[in-house]
Amino acid sequence: MDLSELEPVERRSTAAIVADRLRTAIMRGTFPPGTQLGEVELAARLGVSRGPLREAMQRLVAEGLLRSERHRGLFVRDLDEADVRDVYTARAAVERAAGLLLLTGDRAVAAERLTAALERMEEVADDPVALADADHAFHHEFVAASGSPRLRRMADALLVETRMCLAALQDTLPPAPALIAEHRELRDAVRDGDTARLTSVLEAHMTDAVERILAPEASPGAPAVPA
Repeated sequence: MDLSELEPVERRSTAAIVADRLRTAIMRGTFPPGTQLGEVELAARLGVSRGPLREAMQRLVAEGLLRSERHRGLFVRDLDEADVRDVYTARAAVERAAGLLLLTGDRAVAAERLTAALERMEEVADDPVALADADHAFHHEFVAASGSPRLRRMADALLVETRMCLAALQDTLPPAPALIAEHRELRDAVRDGDTARLTSVLEAHMTDAVERILAPEASPGAPAVPA
């Protein structure tokens, strides 16, 4: 019997689960930029020992979500204009690469996945937080459907930073119908195999998001805006 093709079942460690919880809290603004994370309080809240918690925090330091200050502790990273521009430049590169892979693969299957994500956006259009979640789920599916695990990992990390940018620096919501229409265009470009349309819509989508986030009237601590 040849078992060479069988791979071990992945078992997620406590540290990995804790990292997910903290990552989500940072993404949703529960821990705003600049917040110090206390080990004792978090360990008690999460019901874990400090060992796995420390390992989880170090993962987030490596991902760039937390920063370590000697003799002071760990803090959620602060974000400035350069960070915003860099995050969206990186997202544009990753999603463009994913989009080009989509166009050379099974476009029908990819379009089905994007349609399901788009329908979720339409369902929650009146709820800004749920719409932001659905928007980012769409972009996750967009990259995941490319079949590249490395692009997916990069995209997921960038989407967390995107939510941090939005929560910290933005205070105006784009019209939900316009936002959904942009995502529909992306879905249609994938379905139709239209490379020029896909890259054009992606570029405009990212550029518009940066302009909104860095608008002069934006103020800290405001609601997150999907992008």
